[in-house]
Amino acid sequence: MTLPGANTPSQTDQQPVSSATQPIPPQTRVVLKPEAKKPVVTFVILGLTIAIFIAQLVLEKLLGVDLLFVYLGKVNELILRGQLWRLITPALLHSNILHIAFNMYALYIFGTRLEPVYGHVRFLLLYLLAAFGGNVLSFVLSPSPSLGSSTAIFGLLAAEGVLVWQNREYFGPNTRNMLLNLGMVLAVNLMIGLNPTARIDNFGHLGGLLAGFIFSAMAGPKWKVGRGEAGFFLKDNRLKQDAFIAALIVFAGFALMAAIPFLQ
Repeated sequence: MTLPGANTPSQTDQQPVSSATQPIPPQTRVVLKPEAKKPVVTFVILGLTIAIFIAQLVLEKLLGVDLLFVYLGKVNELILRGQLWRLITPALLHSNILHIAFNMYALYIFGTRLEPVYGHVRFLLLYLLAAFGGNVLSFVLSPSPSLGSSTAIFGLLAAEGVLVWQNREYFGPNTRNMLLNLGMVLAVNLMIGLNPTARIDNFGHLGGLLAGFIFSAMAGPKWKVGRGEAGFFLKDNRLKQDAFIAALIVFAGFALMAAIPFLQ
């Protein structure tokens, strides 16, 4: 999420059995049973965001003003007047080609890794909640107008970290390096945001990170070893209602936070 004009670096469905009661024989291949075969939602978001950016460029060329930002960007004064859609629509907008290129590349990387194990609906909830959480925290703590999908991208980064940690027994010795790499990516991006000349909205990043962390900790995939006709596989042990309960909690929490400026 950046301030306007910023450059952002920014086989079978049998009951699973626990590994404790059914140990995996040495050198037995264990296959992850994904929730979704293809990251359809990721590509839809990519296409939609790119199409809206093209519309931004065309309208600005024709009218001399970024009309979509005027109606959809995060502008605190207009949110206080009741334009609440501005707490999520900034995630569809970008300030320039470099800005959208960085964010769409990050979305492609994280989305194609997370959506196959999250499933379409749960991944979409994660993305939207992270975008909402980022814009809410920015609305509460930063007076500056802003736009960008990095609020949601930081939520995906948090979700990948939670996925690795909650399933560390399956990632094995790779867990530490994976978490260190994610931590390094997070630290570098947050440090870049501390540069005042970069005009990056770190509150938006932190809000997306927090929303993504809470949702994924409560509803992200937790794998369990199962066995079917083709052998052993990893199956997500989360219930479907977990995602909706977690989404409700995250949304309600940030909605209450968003109410603070109205009360003031």
